[in-house]
Amino acid sequence: MHGLGADGHDFEPLVPELLESGMPDLRFIFPNAPVRPVTINNGFEMRAWYDIVGIDRRSAEDFTGIQASTDAIGALIRKENERGIATNRIALAGFSQGGAMALHIATRLPDKLAGVIALSCYLPLAKQFATERSSANLATPIFMAHGTQDPVVPIGMGDESRKILEGTGYRVEWHAYPMPHSLCEPEVADIRAFLKKLA
Repeated sequence: MHGLGADGHDFEPLVPELLESGMPDLRFIFPNAPVRPVTINNGFEMRAWYDIVGIDRRSAEDFTGIQASTDAIGALIRKENERGIATNRIALAGFSQGGAMALHIATRLPDKLAGVIALSCYLPLAKQFATERSSANLATPIFMAHGTQDPVVPIGMGDESRKILEGTGYRVEWHAYPMPHSLCEPEVADIRAFLKKLA
C-alpha cells in the first residue's frame, strides 16, 4: 500500500529488485487509496488511506477512514481467496501511511497472513490496540524498517510501535537505516531476504 499522496504505481518499479532466481512465483497487487481531503495538508485532496490531522500521538485519528480502508483491503484479500490463494499465503506491505494500514489490518485480521512489511510508519489507533487486536497473526513475521533521519514520520514513532507490538507478543524484525522518509538499497536487500524466508 502506497503512502499519502502517492498511488498504486509508486512501488511497481521495485518489483524486479525484490525478485531473484529461485524464488517462487509472487503476485503483487498495488491498490489505490481513495482521493480525500487531508487536514494536515490544508484540506488538499489527494490519495489517502485515511485523514491525518497531525503527526503525533496527541492528534485525533480518523477511525472512520481507517475502518473504510481496512474494509477495502479486506475485500481484496477475499478476492484473492476466491482465486484460490489462502490468506496464509498473502503478505501485506506498505510504506508510510500504507505501512500503517498494513500494521493495523494485520493485527486485527482474524485470519493468519504469511507476513507483513511495514516501512517508515507507525501503528495507528494504538490506544484501541489492546482491546481490538487479534491473536491470529502473533506468530506472523513482521518486517519493520525506518530511516533514522525521517522528518515526516519520526523514527521514534516507528520504534514506539515496534515496542507495542513486541510487548504484546508479535514477532517484529526491526531495521533502521541512515536515510530520510524513503527507501535505500540495503533496505531493499533486507526486504528481498525477508520475502525469501516467507516463501
